[in-house]
Amino acid sequence: MQTGKIKVQDFLARLPLFNQMTPQELDQIAAGTTEKHILRGAMLFQRGDPCVGFHLVIYGQIKLAFISPGGGEKVVEIIGPGHSFGEAVMFMEKPYIVSAQALADTLLLHVTKATVFNEVASNPHFAHKMLAGLSRRMHGLICDVEAYSLRSGTQRVIGYLLEGNAREGGDQCNLQVRKTVIASRLNLTPEHFSRILHDLSENGMISVSGRNVRILDIERLRTYEG
Repeated sequence: MQTGKIKVQDFLARLPLFNQMTPQELDQIAAGTTEKHILRGAMLFQRGDPCVGFHLVIYGQIKLAFISPGGGEKVVEIIGPGHSFGEAVMFMEKPYIVSAQALADTLLLHVTKATVFNEVASNPHFAHKMLAGLSRRMHGLICDVEAYSLRSGTQRVIGYLLEGNAREGGDQCNLQVRKTVIASRLNLTPEHFSRILHDLSENGMISVSGRNVRILDIERLRTYEG
Protein backbone atom coordinates (compact mmCIF):
# COMPACT_ATOMS: atom_id res chain seq x y z
CA MET A 1 0.00 0.00 0.00
CA GLN A 2 1.20 3.51 -0.87
CA THR A 3 0.62 6.87 0.87
CA GLY A 4 1.07 9.31 -2.01
CA LYS A 5 4.64 8.56 -3.05
CA ILE A 6 5.54 7.12 0.34
CA LYS A 7 5.03 3.45 1.16
CA VAL A 8 3.23 2.84 4.42
CA GLN A 9 6.16 0.66 5.48
CA ASP A 10 8.57 3.59 4.99
CA PHE A 11 6.47 5.84 7.22
CA LEU A 12 6.01 3.17 9.90
CA ALA A 13 9.77 2.53 9.96
CA ARG A 14 10.38 6.15 11.04
CA LEU A 15 8.22 5.84 14.15
CA PRO A 16 9.73 4.69 17.47
CA LEU A 17 7.09 1.99 17.83
CA PHE A 18 8.11 0.28 14.58
CA ASN A 19 11.66 1.43 13.80
CA GLN A 20 13.38 -1.81 14.82
CA MET A 21 11.10 -4.11 12.87
CA THR A 22 12.32 -6.18 9.97
CA PRO A 23 10.95 -5.48 6.47
CA GLN A 24 8.85 -8.63 6.74
CA GLU A 25 7.32 -7.47 10.05
CA LEU A 26 6.60 -4.04 8.58
CA ASP A 27 4.86 -5.73 5.66
CA GLN A 28 2.62 -7.57 8.13
CA ILE A 29 1.70 -4.34 9.92
CA ALA A 30 1.14 -2.50 6.62
CA ALA A 31 -1.23 -5.26 5.48
CA GLY A 32 -3.54 -4.33 8.37
CA THR A 33 -3.16 -0.58 7.86
CA THR A 34 -5.43 1.78 5.95
CA GLU A 35 -5.24 5.49 5.10
CA LYS A 36 -7.80 7.99 6.34
CA HIS A 37 -8.02 11.50 4.86
CA ILE A 38 -9.91 13.83 7.23
CA LEU A 39 -10.84 17.37 6.22
CA ARG A 40 -10.42 20.25 8.65
CA GLY A 41 -13.37 20.36 11.05
CA ALA A 42 -14.54 16.82 10.31
CA MET A 43 -15.07 14.30 13.11
CA LEU A 44 -12.96 11.15 13.07
CA PHE A 45 -15.01 9.47 15.80
CA GLN A 46 -17.39 10.34 18.62
CA ARG A 47 -17.43 9.27 22.25
CA GLY A 48 -19.08 5.85 22.43
CA ASP A 49 -17.98 4.71 18.96
CA PRO A 50 -16.29 1.28 18.89
CA CYS A 51 -12.48 1.26 18.83
CA VAL A 52 -11.12 -1.29 16.37
CA GLY A 53 -7.50 -0.14 16.19
CA PHE A 54 -5.31 2.90 16.71
CA HIS A 55 -4.30 5.87 14.58
CA LEU A 56 -1.00 7.45 13.52
CA VAL A 57 -0.84 11.04 12.22
CA ILE A 58 1.17 11.56 9.01
CA TYR A 59 0.30 15.23 8.62
CA GLY A 60 -2.26 17.59 10.14
CA GLN A 61 -3.61 17.69 13.69
CA ILE A 62 -6.28 15.82 15.63
CA LYS A 63 -8.02 17.22 18.71
CA LEU A 64 -9.15 14.78 21.39
CA ALA A 65 -11.87 16.25 23.60
CA PHE A 66 -14.68 15.56 26.02
CA ILE A 67 -18.02 17.08 25.01
CA SER A 68 -20.53 17.91 27.75
CA PRO A 69 -24.29 17.34 27.29
CA GLY A 70 -24.62 21.11 26.99
CA GLY A 71 -22.08 21.26 24.17
CA GLY A 72 -19.12 22.47 26.24
CA GLU A 73 -15.71 21.15 25.28
CA LYS A 74 -12.60 20.15 27.25
CA VAL A 75 -9.58 19.51 25.04
CA VAL A 76 -7.59 16.57 26.36
CA GLU A 77 -4.79 16.43 23.80
CA ILE A 78 -3.71 17.76 20.41
CA ILE A 79 -2.05 15.04 18.32
CA GLY A 80 0.45 16.09 15.64
CA PRO A 81 2.53 14.37 12.95
CA GLY A 82 4.45 11.28 14.01
CA HIS A 83 2.28 10.63 17.05
CA SER A 84 -0.40 8.05 17.72
CA PHE A 85 -3.59 7.76 19.73
CA GLY A 86 -6.21 5.17 20.68
CA GLU A 87 -3.89 2.41 21.85
CA ALA A 88 -5.15 2.28 25.45
CA VAL A 89 -8.83 2.04 24.52
CA MET A 90 -7.97 -0.54 21.87
CA PHE A 91 -6.29 -2.81 24.43
CA MET A 92 -9.17 -2.33 26.89
CA GLU A 93 -11.57 -3.33 24.08
CA LYS A 94 -13.89 -0.48 25.12
CA PRO A 95 -15.61 2.27 23.10
CA TYR A 96 -13.89 5.63 22.72
CA ILE A 97 -14.28 7.87 25.77
CA VAL A 98 -13.41 11.07 23.86
CA SER A 99 -14.28 12.57 20.49
CA ALA A 100 -11.68 13.25 17.80
CA GLN A 101 -11.84 16.13 15.33
CA ALA A 102 -9.39 17.32 12.67
CA LEU A 103 -7.97 20.79 13.34
CA ALA A 104 -6.45 20.83 9.83
CA ASP A 105 -6.64 18.66 6.75
CA THR A 106 -5.14 15.45 8.11
CA LEU A 107 -3.79 12.16 6.81
CA LEU A 108 -3.90 9.24 9.22
CA LEU A 109 -2.89 5.62 9.20
CA HIS A 110 -5.27 3.26 11.00
CA VAL A 111 -3.73 0.00 12.27
CA THR A 112 -6.33 -2.65 13.08
CA LYS A 113 -6.63 -4.22 16.50
CA ALA A 114 -6.19 -7.72 15.08
CA THR A 115 -2.89 -6.71 13.44
CA VAL A 116 -1.56 -5.24 16.69
CA PHE A 117 -2.70 -8.18 18.82
CA ASN A 118 -1.08 -10.67 16.45
CA GLU A 119 2.20 -8.74 16.53
CA VAL A 120 2.14 -8.44 20.34
CA ALA A 121 1.63 -12.20 20.62
CA SER A 122 4.55 -13.01 18.34
CA ASN A 123 7.02 -10.19 18.99
CA PRO A 124 7.99 -9.47 22.64
CA HIS A 125 10.07 -6.46 21.59
CA PHE A 126 7.06 -4.88 19.90
CA ALA A 127 4.94 -5.59 22.99
CA HIS A 128 7.57 -3.90 25.15
CA LYS A 129 7.58 -0.79 22.96
CA MET A 130 3.79 -0.65 22.94
CA LEU A 131 3.79 -0.79 26.75
CA ALA A 132 6.45 1.93 26.88
CA GLY A 133 4.29 4.16 24.67
CA LEU A 134 1.25 3.61 26.87
CA SER A 135 3.35 4.39 29.95
CA ARG A 136 4.53 7.67 28.40
CA ARG A 137 0.92 8.62 27.69
CA MET A 138 -0.05 7.83 31.29
CA HIS A 139 2.90 9.87 32.59
CA GLY A 140 1.77 12.79 30.43
CA LEU A 141 -1.75 12.61 31.88
CA ILE A 142 -0.35 12.58 35.43
CA CYS A 143 1.76 15.64 34.59
CA ASP A 144 -1.39 17.35 33.32
CA VAL A 145 -3.21 16.66 36.59
CA GLU A 146 -0.21 18.00 38.51
CA ALA A 147 -0.13 21.16 36.39
CA TYR A 148 -3.86 21.82 36.79
CA SER A 149 -3.67 21.20 40.55
CA LEU A 150 -0.40 22.87 41.54
CA ARG A 151 0.55 25.38 38.83
CA SER A 152 -1.06 28.74 38.21
CA GLY A 153 -2.64 29.62 34.88
CA THR A 154 0.36 31.82 34.08
CA GLN A 155 2.78 28.99 34.77
CA ARG A 156 0.76 26.66 32.51
CA VAL A 157 0.84 29.16 29.63
CA ILE A 158 4.56 29.77 30.09
CA GLY A 159 5.19 26.03 30.07
CA TYR A 160 3.23 25.70 26.84
CA LEU A 161 5.19 28.53 25.19
CA LEU A 162 8.55 27.15 26.31
CA GLU A 163 7.62 23.69 25.04
CA GLY A 164 6.69 25.16 21.66
CA ASN A 165 9.89 27.20 21.59
CA ALA A 166 11.99 24.10 22.31
CA ARG A 167 10.18 22.21 19.55
CA GLU A 168 10.49 24.92 16.89
CA GLY A 169 13.84 26.49 17.86
CA GLY A 170 14.85 30.13 17.60
CA ASP A 171 12.71 32.65 19.47
CA GLN A 172 9.40 31.82 17.77
CA CYS A 173 6.42 29.80 19.00
CA ASN A 174 3.62 29.22 16.51
CA LEU A 175 0.37 28.55 18.37
CA GLN A 176 -0.80 26.55 15.31
CA VAL A 177 -4.41 26.17 16.52
CA ARG A 178 -7.06 28.60 17.72
CA LYS A 179 -6.43 30.20 21.10
CA THR A 180 -9.72 28.81 22.39
CA VAL A 181 -8.44 25.27 21.75
CA ILE A 182 -5.15 25.98 23.54
CA ALA A 183 -7.01 27.57 26.46
CA SER A 184 -9.17 24.46 26.84
CA ARG A 185 -6.07 22.25 26.64
CA LEU A 186 -4.52 24.26 29.51
CA ASN A 187 -7.77 24.19 31.52
CA LEU A 188 -8.27 27.96 31.18
CA THR A 189 -11.07 30.12 29.85
CA PRO A 190 -10.24 31.89 26.57
CA GLU A 191 -10.46 35.24 28.38
CA HIS A 192 -7.98 34.14 31.07
CA PHE A 193 -5.60 32.82 28.43
CA SER A 194 -5.72 36.13 26.53
CA ARG A 195 -5.15 38.11 29.74
CA ILE A 196 -2.05 36.04 30.52
CA LEU A 197 -0.62 36.60 27.03
CA HIS A 198 -1.33 40.32 27.40
CA ASP A 199 0.39 40.40 30.81
CA LEU A 200 3.48 38.61 29.50
CA SER A 201 3.57 40.99 26.54
CA GLU A 202 3.15 44.09 28.73
CA ASN A 203 6.05 42.88 30.87
CA GLY A 204 8.32 42.65 27.82
CA MET A 205 8.78 38.86 27.82
CA ILE A 206 6.88 38.06 24.62
CA SER A 207 5.28 39.76 21.63
CA VAL A 208 2.13 38.41 20.01
CA SER A 209 1.01 38.77 16.40
CA GLY A 210 -1.97 36.56 15.60
CA ARG A 211 -0.85 32.99 16.27
CA ASN A 212 2.84 33.89 16.25
CA VAL A 213 4.47 34.44 19.62
CA ARG A 214 8.02 35.74 19.80
CA ILE A 215 9.91 35.15 23.04
CA LEU A 216 11.83 38.32 23.90
CA ASP A 217 13.33 37.35 27.27
CA ILE A 218 13.44 33.60 27.79
CA GLU A 219 15.31 33.75 31.12
CA ARG A 220 12.69 36.04 32.70
CA LEU A 221 9.94 33.92 31.21
CA ARG A 222 11.34 30.78 32.82
CA THR A 223 11.32 32.32 36.30
CA TYR A 224 8.20 34.52 36.07
CA GLU A 225 5.54 33.70 38.65
CA GLY A 226 2.83 36.12 37.56
